[in-house]
Amino acid sequence: MQKHFITLLFTLSLIGVNFANAYEMETTFHGVLDLRATVTDSLTSSYTQGGYGKFALNDGESLTLAQAGGKIALTWENGLSVHAVANAYKNNNDFKLGLTEGYIKYSGLPNASGYRWQSKLGVFYPKISLENNAYAWASKNTLNSSSLNTWIGEEIRVLGNEITLTRLGRINKDPFDLSLTVSAFVNNDPAGSMLSWHGWTISNRQTLYTEKIQLPYFKARMQGYDLYEQASSSDPFLEVDDRIGGHVRAEIKFHKKGAISAGYYNNNGKPYIVDNGQYAWKTRFTHIDLTWLLPQGIVLTSQLLQGDTLMQSPLKTDVVNNDYTNGYIALSKRIKAHTITSRIERFNVKDNDKTVGDNNTERGKAFTLNYTYRLSKPWFLSTEFTWIDSYRPGRMYTNQPINLTERQLTFAARYFY
Repeated sequence: MQKHFITLLFTLSLIGVNFANAYEMETTFHGVLDLRATVTDSLTSSYTQGGYGKFALNDGESLTLAQAGGKIALTWENGLSVHAVANAYKNNNDFKLGLTEGYIKYSGLPNASGYRWQSKLGVFYPKISLENNAYAWASKNTLNSSSLNTWIGEEIRVLGNEITLTRLGRINKDPFDLSLTVSAFVNNDPAGSMLSWHGWTISNRQTLYTEKIQLPYFKARMQGYDLYEQASSSDPFLEVDDRIGGHVRAEIKFHKKGAISAGYYNNNGKPYIVDNGQYAWKTRFTHIDLTWLLPQGIVLTSQLLQGDTLMQSPLKTDVVNNDYTNGYIALSKRIKAHTITSRIERFNVKDNDKTVGDNNTERGKAFTLNYTYRLSKPWFLSTEFTWIDSYRPGRMYTNQPINLTERQLTFAARYFY
């Protein structure tokens, strides 16, 4: 995996040098610095530390560098550009720094009929999240993403090619734009493992591209049980079975009103293939997305995701077989320099297999309330409260409550540049 990414970055650099010699180039650099003071009422070990706590921080008070993200873009006048995104995090006495995306992008001019082609090649997020629309994949209206998009940031990243065809309504005298996005990819085979083994979570944490994620303890990982051969950490951006996955998304965007989209993701994993303790999970899901401007300037954002994931033994016996559903609705209102956002969400995982010592069943709900004040053009001050109530029998493996309510209060200063 690391070799693939280094090769990609080297290729991007060579392309950049070649085009710099032929066309005029513009360089831009943007990012975010996110500093937080947080009080968390949760378990002593968070999911980022290999525990079952649903926040990125352990129980207690903390001062953290929640995100230091930067994006550099080299853009040429012919529509070609090269992008690299890096992020750093420091919390729970742990510091992480690395790349999260790197790709070449081409944006063509619309033709006389109003059709425009765009393409992306490299490591990137598929077009799924409606929340993470700020620099370095930060969330603009809340400090932490919904549980749906927290999972996308943790396990869904692809190495591939994405092509988008857009029909522009203004050229065709229509009040809407239509677009279709199709992508083919590799290096996302273990996706679904962390959703199964620690469940849905809420944070702003993105997995770095060369980072591994520590698994929580559960009985099936012990010697003599079905998951003893599983590695102690998941490597989500790994190619195990040499098969190509895909993602397709269609969108209709109404001018000055909102947008509706639907998509389907399938990593096309061969679930009984294993390489050094990393399995090729077969993970699929559909997503429906809505953004709409309501009366009084209130913005509605909602997403629904439903899918399944499967991992088998080399003998093709089901070891992990789960269905999952997640949905949220968020309302946001801006009044001059003040913005208030509320979000409700529900989530579940249905365990369909009979593996002893690995109960992945989960259901829960969450509520988030955020107030943000724009102090100046780059500086934003925010207060955010999140409440999560969940039922997860798997917590019994570490003698923790099956039914658990967790809370978090955060004060943040964010600088966008």
